[in-house]
Amino acid sequence: MELNGKTIIITGASSGIGADAAMLFASKGANVVLGARREDKLDEIVGSIAKNGGNAARLAGDVQDETYAEALVELAKQSFGGLDGAFNNAGLVGDLAPISDMGTNNWHNVLSVNLNSGFFAAKHQIPALRKRGGGSIVFTSSFVGHTIGLPGMGAYAAAKAGLIGLSQVLAAELGPENIRVNALLPGGTKTPMAGDDPNVLDTVSGFHALKRMAEPTEIARAALFLLSDYASFATKPRFVL
Repeated sequence: MELNGKTIIITGASSGIGADAAMLFASKGANVVLGARREDKLDEIVGSIAKNGGNAARLAGDVQDETYAEALVELAKQSFGGLDGAFNNAGLVGDLAPISDMGTNNWHNVLSVNLNSGFFAAKHQIPALRKRGGGSIVFTSSFVGHTIGLPGMGAYAAAKAGLIGLSQVLAAELGPENIRVNALLPGGTKTPMAGDDPNVLDTVSGFHALKRMAEPTEIARAALFLLSDYASFATKPRFVL
C-alpha cells in the first residue's frame, strides 16, 4: 500500500490522467481529495472509490480561482486531518493557432489554467505540508515546450515549461523542510484532451520510441511513485514520459 494513510489532492480529477490517478491512489491506501469543474463526474469517481472500499472527498471548482486552491486544502484537513501530497494535474490545451494569429484571451486563459493554477495550488498546499513535517508536490507539465515544439501550441508550451521552472525553484526552497517537488512531462497520452483524429494520434505516436501513446494509468503510476515514500530522495528532476 504505497500511499497507505496519506491524504493527496488531485486536480483535473474528472477524466483522463486525473481520474485514473484518483482510482489508483485510493487503491493504494490514499485518502484522495478530488478537484475538477464537473461535479457529476467527480461524484461518479467518488462513488466508484467508495464501492471499492476507498476514501474520497470532492469539491467542484475552477483551478484559476485562488480561493478554490485554498478550499481544496481545507477539505483535506476537514475530511482527513491534514495533507501529505498533491498531484496538480489540471490542464488545458486551448485554441491552436500560430502566435501571430493567437487571440490574447486564449493566451491568458491557457497560462491561467496551466501555470497560474500551479502557483495557487502550491501557495496553499505548502503550509499544510509543513504541518505534517514534509510531503510531496507533483505537477503535470508536458514534453511540449521541453523536448518538442508543435505548431499552434505556443501558449500551452509556454505554460507547461513554466511549471518546470516553478517546480525547480520550489524544490530548492522546500527541500530543507522535507517537501519534495517534481514535474511529470508526459508525452502523447490517450485522454479526451488528445482528441480522436486518427491522423493526429498516429503522428503523436510516432514521436515516441515505443511508437504508441501512453495510457492515462501509465502516467498515474509515475505520479504514484513520486508521491510515495519510495521516491524519498527524488526532488527537482523532470520526469519525461
